Amino acid sequence: MKGRPMPTTTIRAEHVGSLLRPEQLLAARAARKRGALSDKELSELEDQAATAAVKLQLDAGIQVFTDGEVRRDDFMASVVETVGGLAPAEESSARPRWIRDSDGAELDGDVASVAITEPLYRRTPLSLAEARWLSGNAPGPYKITMASPTMVAGFWRPGISDGVYATRRDAVAALADIYRQDIAELIDTGVSWLQLDSLAYWANIDPEAARMRRVTDLEGHLSHIIDTDNGLIRSARSRRPGMTVAMHFCRGNMRSAWSAQGGYEPIAERVFGEVEVDRFLLEYDTERSGGFEPLRFVPPAKTVVLGLVSSKVAELESVDTLRRRIDEASQYLPLEQLALSPQCGFASTSQGNLLTVDDQRRKLELVAETARLVWG
Repeated sequence: MKGRPMPTTTIRAEHVGSLLRPEQLLAARAARKRGALSDKELSELEDQAATAAVKLQLDAGIQVFTDGEVRRDDFMASVVETVGGLAPAEESSARPRWIRDSDGAELDGDVASVAITEPLYRRTPLSLAEARWLSGNAPGPYKITMASPTMVAGFWRPGISDGVYATRRDAVAALADIYRQDIAELIDTGVSWLQLDSLAYWANIDPEAARMRRVTDLEGHLSHIIDTDNGLIRSARSRRPGMTVAMHFCRGNMRSAWSAQGGYEPIAERVFGEVEVDRFLLEYDTERSGGFEPLRFVPPAKTVVLGLVSSKVAELESVDTLRRRIDEASQYLPLEQLALSPQCGFASTSQGNLLTVDDQRRKLELVAETARLVWG
């Protein structure tokens, strides 16, 4: 609209992050854990998988690249695999987690079986290896994805962790300090695009989240979650002014299942107005995400990447349906502030969602094709 600043980037076709892992890589990672494969041999296979992931995105027409997160066991690897002070949790201390299949049926499971047992400390961040590889192999702009530090709240266990950190918030603050060091090193490596993946807003969207005692339990305090994320964003921008920072909201994405539901309305005015990112990647693949009305709170200089293409199911959406939904969203936010993506990654855990590699390719091609038709 006349007089309104343009979004910080005009990239319209984006992917959230993770891609299905090759079976050979999964087998190799299992062999490495058994001691039957060396670190060097595993690293070579990871590089091969990352090369294939970048080629897939390039061929599909995706405009900003990731390495498919192929070096990670799951999207939480930026904490679990690279931060010290965690140890396997005793079975008796595991808290329940509820996930739901595509029909909404509840499935029982356990929260990630680690707990904070000593003060958190920094080891070599996995994201640094990803960044170094992408800096030399990405054919265009690339991004690094990191789980928000608020996610470590799920590893604070009463009776185990409270002798180290009195509260969950203390644990989150400790991880945020580590993240600041990680982000500084990433920027020094050349990273100019950072994406925080956050589930911590669940308790403020889904009224059942508190009952389920989810992994991101911070007593549902929206201000603390926003302040934590903004602290990292400001730290990044102070080191590299003008860098792109994004945030992805998720309602659960393990093996094509979901964990929360509800529209953005309860948090929209504060989160869209106060979280200091350039891009919000929002799930909008099913009615569980609510309507587009909350987009009216998005400020003029921010982009919303509509996650209209499902990474959970093999069925391919139609271009016409996607264009219609983009038109609906543009009633609340100008078209120049919108972009398109899948609703989440294809493999938030290394086992991946219940799709094939070919399904994945078609979904990414659909995102890029629709973006070309809508934005040129």
